[in-house]
Amino acid sequence: MRLRNVKNASNIIDSSNYVIKNPESYIGNYKKLFKNNNKICLEIGMGKGDFIIGMAKKYPNINFIGVEKYESVLVRAIEKLKDLQIDNLLLICCDAINIDNIFNKEIDTIYLNFSDPWPKKRHEKRRLTSQIFLEKYDKIFENNAHIIQKTDNILLFAYTIKSLSDYDYKFNHITLDLENEDIDNVITEYEKKFMSLNERINYLDAYKNKPNK
Repeated sequence: MRLRNVKNASNIIDSSNYVIKNPESYIGNYKKLFKNNNKICLEIGMGKGDFIIGMAKKYPNINFIGVEKYESVLVRAIEKLKDLQIDNLLLICCDAINIDNIFNKEIDTIYLNFSDPWPKKRHEKRRLTSQIFLEKYDKIFENNAHIIQKTDNILLFAYTIKSLSDYDYKFNHITLDLENEDIDNVITEYEKKFMSLNERINYLDAYKNKPNK
C-alpha cells in the first residue's frame, strides 16, 4: 500500500492531546496517565483509527492505546478525534518492533487488525505474530496473554494459528467468516471495504496463561 504524505503531519501529531510523546518515559506507568486502574487494551497497527476509537467509545471503563508506525496514517485518526472528548484513549506513533521498550507488564489484550502479512519467507520475522513478536508481547502483558486477530489474508491467518499454537496459546474462538458469527465486533475501515466486496474476514481469540512462579 502506497502512503500519501500529509503536510505538517509531525506538527499535527505533536499538538494532539491524544498522542503520547516520548512513550518510553512512561513504561510501567500508563495507568497513571489514564488516572485509573482500569485494564489497558492495545491495538498494534491502528491505521486510521476506526477500531480503537469505536472501542474506546463503546467501553468507557476500559483504557485503550493505539499504536501506528506511520505519521501520515496516524494523522487521519487524530482528525476523527478533533471534536471528541474520549478520556480512555491514547495514541502512540512508533514501530511495533519497539513495543517492549514502551510497555512493561501492563497490557490486558492486544488487537491485531488487518496487519501487513509480509508474505515472503525472508520477511517472516516482521509478521506481528512471529515468535520474535510473541516474545516481546510476553514482556508487556500484565497477567495472562490475550491476542485477538482479524485478517482477510488466509495465509497469515494459518501462520498465526500455527505460531500461537507452537507458543502454547489456546483458542477461545476461531472463525473463517466473522460477519456471520455472534461476536461483539467493532468494524475497522479495512473491514468495511472487504465486507462491501463480500470477502470473508478471519478471526481468532487466543490466550496463554501466565506461568505459576
